[in-house]
Amino acid sequence: MPDRPEIVCICGSTRFVEEMRAANRALTFAGVIVVAPGEADELITNEQKAALDALHRHKIDLADRVLVVNPGGYIGESTSREIAYAHATGKPVAFTDPV
Repeated sequence: MPDRPEIVCICGSTRFVEEMRAANRALTFAGVIVVAPGEADELITNEQKAALDALHRHKIDLADRVLVVNPGGYIGESTSREIAYAHATGKPVAFTDPV
């Protein structure tokens, strides 16, 4: 038995915020520690976007694996970069929908 629960980092397009919240709930109730993208209610600047992207890479570093929430198989540019980063750091990557 592990010393701590599994940690999963959720990645995906902000257009799927509700789907990511649902995945977060399901994983949490399954006993998983979830790290998820930050949310903003307003438009953000390019500098804020860059800072959030860097922060999310650190979240991937903390995780045991990555879950990409990609309804219909959609993967945007930012999510593609996150997947590449996860692969480069040796993190397993799973998808909610076929790619």
